[in-house]
Amino acid sequence: MLRRVRQSLRQVVILMARRPALLCGTLGLGVLLLLAVRFTCSRAKDVVAAARPPVRFFSAEAPVVDLYLGQLDQVERLRSLAEVSLVFFYAPWCAHSMAARQEVQQVAKKLAKQVQFLAVNCWWSHGKCRKQNRFYQYPVIHLFYRRFGPIEYKGPFVAPYVERFVLRVITPLTYLPSRATLDEFLSCHEPRVVGFFQFNASPQPAGYITYLSSALQALKRDFRGVVRFGVVTSKEVAEAISVKEDETVYLYRRFNSSLVFPRRDFNFTSEAICSWVFEHREIVLTWLQPPGTKSRLLERELTKGPALLLFLPHNPLGSEPDPVLQEVADIAVRYHSCAIGSRSSSDQGPSPRGQCCRSLVLPECAASVCEVCLSSTGPLARCPPAPSGSHLRRCCVPRGPPRCGGFVNSYGPLGRHSACCRAVEPQLGESRAGAEPDSGSPPPVTPASSGVAGLGCRTNRTLRFYVLDVALNWPLAVRLGAAANRSASLHRDATATGDGPFATIVNLKDEVHYVLRRRPAATLTESLEAFIRNFSAPYSLLQRHLVGEGDRSGGDGGTRRLLITELSTSSFLPAVMDLQKDVLLFYYTQWCGFCSVLNHVIIQLARLLQGNSTITVARVNVARNDLPWEFMVDHVPSILLFPKYRKHESVKFPDDLPITLPNLLHFILQHSGSVRHADKPAAGLGAGAGAGGVLRAEFVALQLEVQALSHARQRLSQQLAQLWRDNRRLTFDALSLEAQNAELRRERRSLEEQHREKSRQLGEAVGRLQELADTSESLLSENALLRVLLVALKDRTEAKEQAEEADRREAERRRSHWAS
Repeated sequence: MLRRVRQSLRQVVILMARRPALLCGTLGLGVLLLLAVRFTCSRAKDVVAAARPPVRFFSAEAPVVDLYLGQLDQVERLRSLAEVSLVFFYAPWCAHSMAARQEVQQVAKKLAKQVQFLAVNCWWSHGKCRKQNRFYQYPVIHLFYRRFGPIEYKGPFVAPYVERFVLRVITPLTYLPSRATLDEFLSCHEPRVVGFFQFNASPQPAGYITYLSSALQALKRDFRGVVRFGVVTSKEVAEAISVKEDETVYLYRRFNSSLVFPRRDFNFTSEAICSWVFEHREIVLTWLQPPGTKSRLLERELTKGPALLLFLPHNPLGSEPDPVLQEVADIAVRYHSCAIGSRSSSDQGPSPRGQCCRSLVLPECAASVCEVCLSSTGPLARCPPAPSGSHLRRCCVPRGPPRCGGFVNSYGPLGRHSACCRAVEPQLGESRAGAEPDSGSPPPVTPASSGVAGLGCRTNRTLRFYVLDVALNWPLAVRLGAAANRSASLHRDATATGDGPFATIVNLKDEVHYVLRRRPAATLTESLEAFIRNFSAPYSLLQRHLVGEGDRSGGDGGTRRLLITELSTSSFLPAVMDLQKDVLLFYYTQWCGFCSVLNHVIIQLARLLQGNSTITVARVNVARNDLPWEFMVDHVPSILLFPKYRKHESVKFPDDLPITLPNLLHFILQHSGSVRHADKPAAGLGAGAGAGGVLRAEFVALQLEVQALSHARQRLSQQLAQLWRDNRRLTFDALSLEAQNAELRRERRSLEEQHREKSRQLGEAVGRLQELADTSESLLSENALLRVLLVALKDRTEAKEQAEEADRREAERRRSHWAS
C-alpha cells in the first residue's frame, strides 16, 4: 500500500516537474478557494440582524409595572407584596395585545389602589418569561389572590368585563349578616352557595380558608362568576336555611331539594367543594361568549336540543340587577318549574261527599295514565267501573291547564265524572304531542295555563335558555335574522329605543330557526311566553325564518335588464313564481368547483336568450341564501326549469346528461310553458275573451317564439361560421406547424450526424494526443537517461585525461631526473 502511495506521489511530482504551468494553476485555484470560503464565513454572521431591544409597551403614565425585558423573577417579588395581583402577558407585535392594552389601562386607573398591575413581555427571547412559559396565544391575564393562583381570565378583553372579574377576585365571598340579605341573596336566579362559619374561637375557622379557596376555584371554571358564594356567621341567620352545624356548605336549588356538602363522603377541600357545586347546581340561564374565531362552542350547545338565544344589552358593572334579564330569568324559572304542573286539581269544585278514582292506561298515551274519578253527591257503597267513551281517548292530549294534561267532564244524575291525565315521566313523548286533536270545542283555558309555567316538563321539545351580550355578538344576531341596520352600540340602551332585545329559537336537529317578532303593544314577557308556547305546541304556528343576502339591484333603477338574474332569499319567490315567464334556475355555491366550470355555459345560454323577454336565466347561491324546503336540491350544481303558467310542474335537468349549450336549449324547448298555453289561466286572456281570442293569443305567442328561435338560429349560425373560420385558420396553422416540424426534424437528424462525426474525430484526436503524450514521455525518459550517460562518459573521459596527464608529468619528471 505504501509502495503504491509512493509511486503515485512520485508520478505526481514527475508530472508537476514536466508541466510547471499546471502546478501554478493548481496553487492559484487553491488560494482563491480558501479566500472565497473565508469571505463567506466572515459574512455569515451578519445575515440575520440582531433583534432590537424591547421598549415599554404601556405608557409611563399608566399605573402598570411594565417588565418589557421579561423579568419573571420581578413578577414573583412584586406579587408577594400585594394581596391581589394582575399579570398581563403580552407580545409586542400582537394586535390582540395592543387592543387589550387600552382596556387594561382603563381598569388599572380605577383599581390601582386595590390591585397590583404587572405587564410582562413574554416574546423577548432573552427574558425568563419566554424561556419558562409557553403560551399558544396572546394576551394572557393571570390573577393572584394572596398565595392562590393563577386564575386565568378567559373572557372578552373589554374593560367592563375585566374589571368585573377583578372585583370578583377581590371579593369572592358575600357577607350575609341578616335574614333579609340572605333572602335577597337567594332570590336571584343564579346558583347560590352559602357557608356557615362561627368566628368565635379563632379569627378564622379552619374551614373558612378552604371555603374561600373553593370560591376562587369556581372563578377558574367560570370567568363570569355565575355561581356566587356567601358566608353566614350568625347562627340565627343560618337557621333560616335549616343549617345548624358549624362549617357547613349549603347549595340552594329552586327546582329540587337544596343540598348540604357531605363531609363524610368527600374530603373538605376547595377542589371537592367546587366540583360538588358545579355537579349539582341548577342552571336557568346560560351565558355564551363565542370567541369570534373557529370554535365548536355553539355546536356543543345546540346539539343538546332546541335553544332559545336571547341577545340582551348587558352591563357587567351594573350595581342593580338588569330588569330585562330578570324578566327573562323569571320566564325561564317558571318554564322549568315542574311542580306547578303536578299539583292536584281538587280546587275545580266543592269537595265531594264521596269520590272514587280509577287509573286507566290508554294505548294512545304510552307514557301517561288517565285518572277517571266519580264525584257523587252522596256516599258511595262501592266504586263503579270506569266509563268508556270517545272522550277518554282525548284524555292525554297536551292542552288545558298545566295542572293536568286535559279535562273532559261528563255529568250524570248521581254525580260527575272527571278524567285527568297524569304523567308517568316528566316529559311527554312525540306521539302524544302529535295525537289526534279534539274535534269538539277546546276546554276552557284558565289564567294559570295561559303562561309557560311547567311547560318544560310537559313537552319533549324542551328549550334551553342562552343569553349573549348583544354588543359583543351583534354579527351573529344579524346572521340569525336581526335587523342589520341597527347599530350594535345602540343596544346598550335598547329598552329605551323601543326595539328591545333580539330572540330566536334554533333547532339544529330540524335545521330550522324562528325569530321573535314583537308587537308594539306587547311587553317582553308576553311576547316571549307566546313565542315559547307556539314553539312547544304540537302544531306550531311559527314560520321558519330564512336568512339570505341582500338584493343586488343595479344602479340604473332596474331599466337595464341583467344578463343573469342573481336571486336572494327575499327575491326568490317573486322571481321564480312569475306566471308570465319561464325561469331557468341554476343552483350553485361559492365553494363548488363544478359550478365555476359551468359558468361560461350559463353565460352563453343567457346571451342567446337575451332578446327573449319571456325567458329568465337566474341563479341562486344556496350556501348564503335559505330557501323553502320545497325549492331545495340535494346537490349542486343543479338546474331547474319553472315553466310559465305551470309553476307546479317544475322540471329538473337530467343528471345523466352533460350540461352543454345544445342540451340546455333542447331542455328549454321541450319543457317551456310557451309550448302548452292550454293550461294558462283564463284570467290572463282578458275579460270576455272567447275561442277566437285564445287562438289569437296562441298565434301571437307562437310568432314570438318563432322570432326568438330565428334570432337564436341566426346567432348560432354566426357563431358556427366564426367557429368554421377559426377551424380553417387553425387547420392551416397546423399544416404550417407540421411542415416546420418536419424541417426541424431533418435539421435535428443532420445535427445529430454532425455531432456523431465530430465526436468520432475528437475521439481520434484524443487518441493521437494520448499517443504523442506517451511518446513524449518515453522520449523524455530516454533523454534523461542519455544525459546521465553523457555525464558519466564525460566524467570518465576527464578522469582518463587527468590520469594520462599525471603519467606524462611523471614520465617527464623521471626523464629530467635521469638527465640530471
